[in-house]
Amino acid sequence: MGVPVNSRKVAMIGCGFVGSASAFAIMQSGLFSEMVLIDANKDKAEGEALDISHGLPFTKPMKITAGDYDDIKDAAIIIVSAGAAQKPGETRLDLVKKNVAIFGSIIPEIAKRDCEGILLIVANPVDILTYVTKKMSGFPENRVFGSGTVLDSARLKYLLGEHLTVDPRSIHAWIIGEHGDSEIATWSSANVAGVPLSKICEMRGFHDHDESMERIENDVRTSAYTIIEKKKATYYGIAMSVRRICEAIIRDEKSILPVSVIQHGAFGIDDVALSMPTIVGAHGVEKQIPIELDEKETKALQDSAKTLKEVLAGLDI
Repeated sequence: MGVPVNSRKVAMIGCGFVGSASAFAIMQSGLFSEMVLIDANKDKAEGEALDISHGLPFTKPMKITAGDYDDIKDAAIIIVSAGAAQKPGETRLDLVKKNVAIFGSIIPEIAKRDCEGILLIVANPVDILTYVTKKMSGFPENRVFGSGTVLDSARLKYLLGEHLTVDPRSIHAWIIGEHGDSEIATWSSANVAGVPLSKICEMRGFHDHDESMERIENDVRTSAYTIIEKKKATYYGIAMSVRRICEAIIRDEKSILPVSVIQHGAFGIDDVALSMPTIVGAHGVEKQIPIELDEKETKALQDSAKTLKEVLAGLDI
């Protein structure tokens, strides 16, 4: 057995745009009383720790420090956002070899510490890196998962909310599969406060469902590329997603979130990590929700899994 978990402690490995924005969002959440930041560039970690700490008089008391791998032993959640950033014109899967190599130096260091906490993978391509982390770390599957399509699903809800002029929090719709170009919007089960999407659309004066759905799904799929083209990186949206996942874990909410988890036969998909609605609580991943998909969505999900499997087959893990 490792060191007992301190449920009020979080570790962030990687202090680039995503890691530092996530650390800032986590600081504001009041969920933790201790946060350690780790980066290959120690000065960067120290600078971020100082900068974020200076806002503490406006929020809840918290100890924020720069540290090293020994400091993660008792962390309840270890977030890994380290990796090369996605460049304009580059897909998330283009990043794979660079970031698998980076994880090859990070994950064994985590495994050595015999941690009992949860490993939350945020770096891209998140599905590949979640699978790689499970294999490299030897952690049980419930304690290794990726941020997956939590952000993509939020983007879908936001765009649907704008389209329908309703509060996106009242919209229930998922993006599943790869966090990337082969992701799928589950239109067949989407609803607003329990009312099927098509009915709400008509109520709001929209009748061209197919065209609207295609446009919105495409906007979700390409939104990261659009943001990267305009400001070189995306980080606020994913930071809020990381905060949300941490909240579900620390508060043992049993929230249903589309995190990236290794599959075991659902929809004929096995031995690959991708996103499906999953119950998340204090012990990490509890159970995948058996959502219903129509024939087209099922085929698209299987194709998404195939895309990811082909990438995994080319890796030496």
